[in-house]
Amino acid sequence: MVNPLTPLPAVVALGGGHGLSATLAALRRVTNRITAVVTVADDGGSSGRLRTEFDILPPGDLRMALAALCGDDEDGRVWADILQSRFPGDGPLGGHAIGNLLIAGIWERLGTDPVTGLDMVGTLLDVQGRVLPMATVPLEIEAEVLGVDPALPDEMRVVRGQANVAQASGEVRAVRLIPSEPPGTPQALAAIAEADHIVLGPGSWFSSVMPHLLVPDLARALQATSARRTLVLNLTPDDETAGYSAAEHLEFLSEHAPWLRLDTVVVDPSFQDQHLDAYAGSFGARLVIAPVRMSDGSPRHDPNRLASVFADIVGR
Repeated sequence: MVNPLTPLPAVVALGGGHGLSATLAALRRVTNRITAVVTVADDGGSSGRLRTEFDILPPGDLRMALAALCGDDEDGRVWADILQSRFPGDGPLGGHAIGNLLIAGIWERLGTDPVTGLDMVGTLLDVQGRVLPMATVPLEIEAEVLGVDPALPDEMRVVRGQANVAQASGEVRAVRLIPSEPPGTPQALAAIAEADHIVLGPGSWFSSVMPHLLVPDLARALQATSARRTLVLNLTPDDETAGYSAAEHLEFLSEHAPWLRLDTVVVDPSFQDQHLDAYAGSFGARLVIAPVRMSDGSPRHDPNRLASVFADIVGR
């Protein structure tokens, strides 16, 4: 466990969506020095509509990270619920998350840069940490997918857009970002340089985990940092990686980011396979096999169980 006599560790969590929320909920039980660096490639739903209409970063994953870092008291839980709530119906507001509109409204009304606007929301909600976009411009995900058309199983096609990639049938063979060299957010790069620990994953492999490794500025920062680096694997293959083993998840990372080095790979016993230890070793990492799944068996990380694993890792 973390020594109470030493300063709490500074941890940077990279990801997006529900996976990053699970990581943040667990890390909050270990430290209050948390920086979430969030993907900005979402182009579906409320985020996609706001992104298109106002030419802004998609706010959805940023909103989810802010909600995960809201306080544990009654006010914090109320704010988290408000951020995540959506307007009902099919009208102009139907489907929009209240938190998305709050973030977009602050950016639009005050003309602030995205980081300043997110810091304002964080102060308003008294979040326990900081939420930053991973890049200063909205990104698109493009994938090469084999067998999109079942009638042409050997044909490779290019699928563009996060929502389309997530729903594409066939096997994703490669992913890239558009633009290919987006500027990393300076505050995110600084946080990585100053961190004691970096946590990547879990989450949608191609749209929440991989993008951070494909931003050149972030890649250089992750190579240069002295922080210990931990990868948290998913509990099951998601829609994007249907049929992938745990080891194949690591293989995909290695193919796209051969420079990546890790200190720890965390996996639930239900998802380990016979090749996983060797693949983790190829990254320089020790494999930590620990029960981090919810006790009801659902494919969600249990914040308390994951926190226990994090406490051991950051206390080493």
